Amino acid sequence: MRSHSHQPSCRILFENKIFFQRLIQLMPLIAKRIRIAHAVVLLGTATPIWLATSAIAPQIVRAYTARVDLSIDRLPEENYETLLQRAEAAARAAAQRSFDQDILVTDVSIFISVQNQGAIAPVLELAVTRPQWRNRPDPRRWAKYFKAARSLLYFGDNFTNSTVTQPAITNQTGK
Repeated sequence: MRSHSHQPSCRILFENKIFFQRLIQLMPLIAKRIRIAHAVVLLGTATPIWLATSAIAPQIVRAYTARVDLSIDRLPEENYETLLQRAEAAARAAAQRSFDQDILVTDVSIFISVQNQGAIAPVLELAVTRPQWRNRPDPRRWAKYFKAARSLLYFGDNFTNSTVTQPAITNQTGK
C-alpha cells in the first residue's frame, strides 16, 4: 500500500507556489502603494508640525539700509550757504520719505550732489538710523559736509561766473 499522506502537502505546496508567483507579480504594485502611503504619512505629519512651528516662532526680520542719491542744480544768484540749506531740506525730506515708505528700513544713507556751471560735486551725506531720526530729525545733526565742494563748484572769492579765457599762445621763432 501506498501512503498518500504526502500528497495533500504537495498540493498545498503547489497551490502556495501559484500564490507566491502571483504575489511576486503584485509586489511592484504593493510597493508603489506602500511608497504612496509613506509619502502621505510623512506629509500628513510634517505639514502640521511645520505650520505649528511657524505659527509659534516669529519669522526673521530682514532689515536693510536705504540709499538715496539726489542731485540738485544751483539756482541763479544763489550763494553757497543758501545752496546748503536747500541740500539739507532735500536730505531731510528724502530721509523721512525713506523711513515712511518701508518699515524694514533701519538705516538711511543719502548723498546730495550739486551741479554748478557743469561741475558736479557731493556737498553732504546724511547717514542716520531710524531711532536716531525718531529722536532728533535734524539733518544738520547727522550730516557730514564735504569741505572741498565749495571750491569744486566754483564758489568763493577766486571764482567768477564768467568763463575763464586762455592766454593767446604766440609762435616765436628765434633767428
